[in-house]
Amino acid sequence: MITILKRTISVEVGKGSTNHNSRKFNAKNTDPERTPLNTEFCNDKIKTVYHELFDDALKRNNEKQTRKDRIIPDYYEHIRAGKQEKLFHEIIIQIGNREDTGATTEIGKQAAEALTEYYNGFQERNPHLRVFSAHLHMDEATPHLHVDFVPFISGSKRGLDTRVSLKQALAAQGFKGGTRRETEWSQWVLSEKETLAEVMERHGFEWEQKGTHEKHLSVYDYEKKMRTQEVAELTEKADGLKKEISDAEHTVKSLAERITDFENSDKSVAELQKELDTSQNYNLPDPSALMTAKSYKNKFVDPVINALKKLIKTMLVRYFKLRDEYNRVLDNNGKLWREGDSLKAEIADLKAENKDLRRVNSELRQQNKDHAFLRRIFGNEQIDGLLKQAKEIYRQKKSRKGWNKER
Repeated sequence: MITILKRTISVEVGKGSTNHNSRKFNAKNTDPERTPLNTEFCNDKIKTVYHELFDDALKRNNEKQTRKDRIIPDYYEHIRAGKQEKLFHEIIIQIGNREDTGATTEIGKQAAEALTEYYNGFQERNPHLRVFSAHLHMDEATPHLHVDFVPFISGSKRGLDTRVSLKQALAAQGFKGGTRRETEWSQWVLSEKETLAEVMERHGFEWEQKGTHEKHLSVYDYEKKMRTQEVAELTEKADGLKKEISDAEHTVKSLAERITDFENSDKSVAELQKELDTSQNYNLPDPSALMTAKSYKNKFVDPVINALKKLIKTMLVRYFKLRDEYNRVLDNNGKLWREGDSLKAEIADLKAENKDLRRVNSELRQQNKDHAFLRRIFGNEQIDGLLKQAKEIYRQKKSRKGWNKER
């Protein structure tokens, strides 16, 4: 008898860190020994994909412009600097969780096979989502799939005729948003979950849809009912939040002041890290039972995150300055090594030349001794006469050779 395993499906929006996905660096939650078990389905450079998708459309767009300020030199940079569309999107797809589908278990391997089959049909199902990076991770707690893609449409009447647009790309694939909850994205995600559920059945899994026990209600109606009930309960408890909010504002203000101190601090990295880990000024208070997740996020989490972003930016600036200085030192070091190799070659040549010169010099000294010896034996007058006679004979022979060449 075949056992059917009930497992949840999660589809989350990823941060889009392609360097992390391709394991150019390992985070704390990864096991480097299991990294070779990961699967890289594709890992193209996003700028290359932008050239592939949009260069022709960009050329057509620029050729019809009459104003220079409307010409777009680089579409990738145009989207990156703009606020209407993201450069790309990432989804993370996972079957089960760390308790029931661990990456090191046989069930985890079973889930990985299902995710692989699901991904193999992804691009064909989604012709308007150009996948450029896709990785199956087996070196974390649970097998999961990262898919990074550029959404695009063709035949647009506005801007480039082929351009980036998530909403229009999904609409072109048949997902028409109707309400605030029933957006193109939510419809598409549900469709992908249903596709994955069909694949899972072929690998011994059944999709466990938690929170939908009232089967006579649609997913939307059920969620609407639950939210209405939640609002009613929270409305009754709203007065209990005032003190919590006041405490949160005080915590955030204190944190901002401490971060400013950090930015101007001369402390070592170890001292700063210890203070961040232990100081009460850098720990968020636990939410009370009366506080909604949204209120806690708005009053506590968002201000803390913004303050930490400011600190991180400062640290990044310092890091990149140090990295640039380090690269300059490496470049100079490389130049010195190359110059050293060149000097070694020149020194070797000079040593060889010096050896030849010493040999020639020794021969000349011997000849000079022989010449002096002849002068002592035969006398200067006789030697000078012989030299004069030899020079005359040499001149006559040289003259005759020149005469023969003219003939």
